[in-house]
Amino acid sequence: MAPTWLFAADRGGTFTDLVGIDPNGAVHSRKLRSISPAYDDAVVAGVRELLQVPQGEPIPAEQISTIRIGTTVATNALLERKGEVTGLLITTGFADLLEIGTQARPDIFALAIEKPIQLYQQVGEVSERIDAQGQPVIALNEAQVIEQLQQWRATGIRAIAIALMHSWINPAHELRVGQLARDAGFTQVSLSHQCMRVIKLVNRAQTSLVDAYLSPVLMRYVDRLKSGLGKVNLEFMQSSGGLADATAFSGKEAVLSGPAGGVVAVAGHANQHSQLIGFDMGGTSTDVCRFGGNYEYRHEVTTAGIAYHANMLQIETVAAGGGSILGFDGQRMTVGPESAGADPGPVCYDQGGPLTITDANLVLGRLLPETFPRQFGPDHRGAINPEASRRALAQRAAQINRATGQTLTAEAVAQGYIDIANQQMAKPIRSVSVARGYDLRDHALVSFGGAGGLHASELATLLGIDSVLIHPLAGIYSAWGIANAKQRHQREM
Repeated sequence: MAPTWLFAADRGGTFTDLVGIDPNGAVHSRKLRSISPAYDDAVVAGVRELLQVPQGEPIPAEQISTIRIGTTVATNALLERKGEVTGLLITTGFADLLEIGTQARPDIFALAIEKPIQLYQQVGEVSERIDAQGQPVIALNEAQVIEQLQQWRATGIRAIAIALMHSWINPAHELRVGQLARDAGFTQVSLSHQCMRVIKLVNRAQTSLVDAYLSPVLMRYVDRLKSGLGKVNLEFMQSSGGLADATAFSGKEAVLSGPAGGVVAVAGHANQHSQLIGFDMGGTSTDVCRFGGNYEYRHEVTTAGIAYHANMLQIETVAAGGGSILGFDGQRMTVGPESAGADPGPVCYDQGGPLTITDANLVLGRLLPETFPRQFGPDHRGAINPEASRRALAQRAAQINRATGQTLTAEAVAQGYIDIANQQMAKPIRSVSVARGYDLRDHALVSFGGAGGLHASELATLLGIDSVLIHPLAGIYSAWGIANAKQRHQREM
């Protein structure tokens, strides 16, 4: 068999990072904007560029062994509530279970708790009951189930989550309802005992709902990739740090798909330092982790107000990145949580975008305009524009000075925003270390992500860390971790 390429991609909210290892073992890399009018998909465009395949010609599958991908597709769908239209079938009497939840308050000091928007569009009750010992108490009413499924099909629902009482110990009723749903033409059927075979109906129902809500979104992305890449072997990074074949990649395992690659990459430094803090600052957010010789996991997860069960690496995220928007409300300077994204991007992109952390770093001389590709401006062919950033920050400085009576320069305002961002990014680092009894002074900071190196030194000083590691591939380090990950499946019994 002829030598082939191995590709690994980390598709983020702002940029897509691509690593290609050619047949001779040489490493090639590309960083592309995740959204661009120049191409339909950044991963496909990057592969074409490295293989030198012109647009319109098929990608030669025989030259590629595997393409491994970490993606924020599921994360974004959950955050923005843009998943599949989904129905939930649950045992009679429990239709309001997820609205009621466990009654645990997300913030015990908040006077008004805002409930998250549930992921289902419709909820239906199933006449059946299995007791805690797994014995049927009420027979399954199949006619009722079929009628409910037909009604939902007529309204356009194609994804369904099924969560029945005590199915974790006896899934017979749940399996039968699942079969009826597939026979009725539902394209996504998630059974709670298969998603989470443990007691706790609330978590089991919510987990199956997350899976049904996100899996179709992922499958559409997989299909889109396949249409662009042809018959290439695809593997996807899971939140647990292991790879899964495209056919086995599920919604509930995909929420931290991209950041998990960074944790695998950080673990590669374990022979240099016994305790490491991973600091991955991208365009939209910053992800941090701790590695002390073994991967640290969590299983009870809350994302965008939805609590569910999944095998995830212990990763903390904060909405502060290179694209975080810099604000001023008349009294306070703010950073994020909104991001300028890849389009329109920061002011310096010359596409009408807002003021961001990237603009602040550019004005402070921490970025070299000549090192950026010429893909900016209205025609996406120009250089970044540091003068536009300087004008915008000068205007912001004037606004702040009028409101506060100070005499700040554009550079002072830029540094002020950087200081705020650093404090925000220090919080999740303390969360994975100090809050859990680990002394940060015993750790080395592994800095990566497109913006990580710009903040690593100040952040290390702020946290009392005296050792900072920056890999030569730091800007695409999560993709490098994905390239070095292994296939792994975890199942609860």
